[in-house]
Amino acid sequence: MKRADIKRRPLSDTVLANLEPELKEYRELDGEGLYFRVKPDGKKAWLFRYKKADGKWSWLGIGTYPELSGKGARKKASEIILDISHGDNPIITKQERKRQELDHHNATFDVLAREWLETKVNTWVHDTMTRNKGALEKHVFPVFGKRLYTSIKPIEWMNHLKGIQQKQGIYEQVSRVRAMCRDIYDYAKVTGRIDYNPLEGIQKHLQQGKKENMAHVSEAELPTLIRAINNYPTMDVRMGLQLLAMLFCRPTELRGAKWDEFDLEQGLWNIPEERMKKRREHVVPLPKQALAHVKDGVAGVYNKAQYLQGRASMMQWYADHLEELANMKVI
Repeated sequence: MKRADIKRRPLSDTVLANLEPELKEYRELDGEGLYFRVKPDGKKAWLFRYKKADGKWSWLGIGTYPELSGKGARKKASEIILDISHGDNPIITKQERKRQELDHHNATFDVLAREWLETKVNTWVHDTMTRNKGALEKHVFPVFGKRLYTSIKPIEWMNHLKGIQQKQGIYEQVSRVRAMCRDIYDYAKVTGRIDYNPLEGIQKHLQQGKKENMAHVSEAELPTLIRAINNYPTMDVRMGLQLLAMLFCRPTELRGAKWDEFDLEQGLWNIPEERMKKRREHVVPLPKQALAHVKDGVAGVYNKAQYLQGRASMMQWYADHLEELANMKVI
């Protein structure tokens, strides 16, 4: 659904679910300072716009969609408006509510971990967030998720992480999970909820996996590999492997590439910041061979209007072929 198709406000559930992303982030007013934000990658969230005491306007994030529905967002917006009418700073009020929710005596580890994950939204790319959140949900939450985070002892953490290593043999992933859990407790520590981190010092007592060199191709084997890639029968796979070999990019960057990121006239690939690990736009110069592959890929897209001539020839050939079949000239 396009923005121009919106007929009324507040935004209906159908509109919220079907609003399409555009090349640039945009916000749609829902009502009384509440806005619905849609990012180019399709992520949606609720924002509240308010005027600070110094007269300057500011934005306050109040939740992501669909986790927070339209009804829930409007309720939160009403609470913020009430806070402002009482002279309260909505940011401080929001932080205080979170602190109350994460009180020492009733906060579970999964609640603390999910709050910590929220602090990484603007620094982690989508794939990193998905991978790390999934690791916590698989290896930590089933055991410690509903425990009070202040009640989990260092020996419990060490035994649990050692158990995963022994049963599954995933040393690198266990190391990453341990590092995340340590950071989660560091977050609780600097926000005044705990005085010590139960995961400090555990790393040196965990078994270390064997370090192996990354799989690689020797210089002598490289010609054979390049020829194999060039002769691969599937066009999109072949082109992807050829571009990876030339451009030294991450596979996820290439897999998520869109046609409008390629400037064929300038010979550049402009990767937007939201797809980069370090959240900075990255420009990749395209050598002539890579540029030729990209142009071939664009030309192979069936419904592009600028390639009507080639499409017309193909359609004419097929129509002639059907006519020959009808006249029994082809058996």
